[in-house]
Amino acid sequence: MITDTELKIKGIDSLVRSLGEVDAERFIALMMREPFDYTRWQRLLWLDKSVEELSAEAVRLQESRARESE
Repeated sequence: MITDTELKIKGIDSLVRSLGEVDAERFIALMMREPFDYTRWQRLLWLDKSVEELSAEAVRLQESRARESE
């Protein structure tokens, strides 16, 4: 398990890599501005996908990342 500080750094790094600096900052500002229930969001996020679909997507993503790191 990593420390809270390491988790925050990795989270910010991931946002910046994924969205770019400007949109990462926008995302953070949006999350802080609006009340946000993470647990409810997670429950509603994948309603249209089966467990099998989510699992297959996770495997594809993991394989893709493994190829990129080679």
